[in-house]
Amino acid sequence: MSESTERPGPAPDPDAWERACAEDLAAENARRRRASGQGQAPGSAAEELRKLVDAVAEKVAAFELPPAAQAAQGAVQQILSQAKAAVEPVIERNPEVFDHLASAGTELLAAYRAAVHRQEARWTRDEPAREPREPREGREGPGPDGGSERIDLD
Repeated sequence: MSESTERPGPAPDPDAWERACAEDLAAENARRRRASGQGQAPGSAAEELRKLVDAVAEKVAAFELPPAAQAAQGAVQQILSQAKAAVEPVIERNPEVFDHLASAGTELLAAYRAAVHRQEARWTRDEPAREPREPREGREGPGPDGGSERIDLD
């Protein structure tokens, strides 16, 4: 036997093909994003709000309307410029506020989706909605299941 066949080499990596495919897919997705102009990562919520206001103002200005509707278009442009003038100082002083609002909106959306998903699951199983429990005399605070309980204040 030759020397190269006598010593066992390192074992081949079983995940090499999977890793290579994932790298190729990531490179192709990045190339497509760059080609379509979406290669830029989103900025902060404040920057995105500025971009949105600018894009809406450009779209409104680009509309070709009949003469009767041009007065309305002028009013809309004036409202947009006033809104931008009012929001711009707030963005400059407190850009982190918009990040917090975006996070709060994301959390609210997640909570809404969870509630809707749960209700849809109940509908597909044809389960009746749970009836509210009757309040127990002399008991206040959370119930035995850790949820909340209605307290009569009258």
